[in-house]
Order: sequence, then C-alpha cells, then structure tokens
Amino acid sequence: MSVGENKITALHPVPGIRMASVAAGIKKQERNDVVLFEISQQATIAGIYTKNAFCAAPVILTKKHMSQAKPRYFLINTGNANAGTGEKGIEDALSCCNKVVQLTGVDANTVLTFSTGVIGEFLPVEKIKKVLGEAVKSLNDDAWLEAAMAIMTTDTRPKAVSYQIPYEDRFITITGIAKGAGMLKPNMATMLAYIFTDANIEKNYLQTLLEQFADKSFNRITVDGDTSTNDCCMLVASAASDIEITKSSPVSVEFIVCLERVFVELAKGLIRDAEGASKFITIKVEEGKTSEESLNVAYAVAESPLVKTALFASDPN
Repeated sequence: MSVGENKITALHPVPGIRMASVAAGIKKQERNDVVLFEISQQATIAGIYTKNAFCAAPVILTKKHMSQAKPRYFLINTGNANAGTGEKGIEDALSCCNKVVQLTGVDANTVLTFSTGVIGEFLPVEKIKKVLGEAVKSLNDDAWLEAAMAIMTTDTRPKAVSYQIPYEDRFITITGIAKGAGMLKPNMATMLAYIFTDANIEKNYLQTLLEQFADKSFNRITVDGDTSTNDCCMLVASAASDIEITKSSPVSVEFIVCLERVFVELAKGLIRDAEGASKFITIKVEEGKTSEESLNVAYAVAESPLVKTALFASDPN
C-alpha cells in the first residue's frame, strides 16, 4: 500500500550516461529485470555499501572492482539477490561481468554488478548473459523511467528524481533512481540507488558528497528495522558538461542544494512505498547533545512496535 502521490516529473538525460533495460525472465517472464548503465571514460564514481557483515556476492565483487579500476558499466538484476551463495555467488557475478567485457571490450574490473531479490538462490547466470547483447545494442540516454521500473522488486511504483541547474548558457543535470520497499534500515537499507550528474567533480569530493547526503537521506529511514545484504548507493559525475564543482566554485552552492534534494526525495519515495505502509511519519529530535544521540532517540521511537501500533490505528491507547 503506497502513501501519497507518485510525483515523477520529467527525467532529464545526463550526458555521458547511457542505459538499457531488458527482460531475462529471472522471476517473471516478459518483465524487464536487467539494467545496464554505460558510463563515460572521464567520469568519476563514488559508492557506499551495506555494513552487513554477511554482504552478498555482488557487493563483495563491486567493492573489489571499485578499488582496482574506474568503472565503465553497472550491471543490475532484480528477482535474485545472489546473497548467501558463497564462492559460487561471486563466480556467477563475475561470469556476468565477463559477458559485458566480451560484448564491449572493456577491462573485466571496470564492470560493477548489483543484484536484488530472492535470497539464498543461485543467480540464473545463463538467463542474464543471454540478454546482455540486446542490452548493449539498446543503450541510449533517455530510458530513465524504464530503468527505474526494471530495478523494482516488491516496490509498487518506480522512484526517480531529476533536476537541471542553469549556469551561464548551459545546464548541470542531476538524475537519480532508486528501489526499495522493505528491510529499510540505516547503514544502507534494502535498496539500490544510482544518482548521476554531468558535472565535473573530483573523486574524493564526490565520495564526501555521497556520504554526507546519504547520511541525511537513505541512512535516516526505517520500515522494519532490518538491514539487508545487497545495499548500494552509487554517485556518478560524468564530467560531460565540463562544469567543475568544487567547494568554492560559483555554482557549487546551488548544485549541492539540488543534489541533497535528489537524495532526500528518493529516500522519501522509498518510505512512501514501504511494504505495508499506511502512513508517512517524520520524527524530529531537538536539543540532542550530538547527532548520534539524536538519531538513537529517533530510531528508538521509530522502531517501537507500540508506537507503530498507535500510529497505525491513529489512537495513542
């Protein structure tokens, strides 16, 4: 049950980024469940991941590849999380990456893989590999809504946000998509989020922005108090606009405001579509000594079964 309206306005293409969504039949036939993002060579990429000690195979492989090379492709599948699958899970994820390598000619460690869906089942590798040729041929810069829909699992509606910031005679574009409806908990919830901009941002600063805004958005939501195994949030700056964002650049203040808005709106979209949700609740803590103390208080309230019961019934008794 969704709460509130699904307000997706125009989704602006991000120069330097292309994508495609195809149907592999992982869980349902004729439903797009594989997404491929192609990222320009000059782009910078930042990522944060679940802090679950038992993170899934694609998270392990993605973190490894991120430390080895500059990513060129994101490969995402739904319907199967490739979690709890041991060494075979990593081999299966790598096999899918290698198929992208075969089709595109990039280095193996420049392909990042992401999976979401059923836990404890092996990845249907051949189904995924079979449709990757079609995905590569279908890559284009204006298929954001299709991608947002293809990464859904138990979501009932897509989550996507897009803004353009005028600067001199040009625009800076920010477009992001996310999925998640259950097991939403801080330290990256059961969610995948991909946010792209055509700004030129140095990698370390990009990572700082990602961590800063994730802490104000994706790490401040909860549905059921459970943390998942597959969560990732990626922030990509393609540099295609050639407009540099630094701490002191003229347009940086407006850019940062818009970037934070994208993170927060996507996070709110996850909560509005949370599994079993009938209300959207915001908890505000004032006069806490530290941010950590305030968050502890907020989550103690948010995750209380008694509070949830009262809120659901609209009756404090």
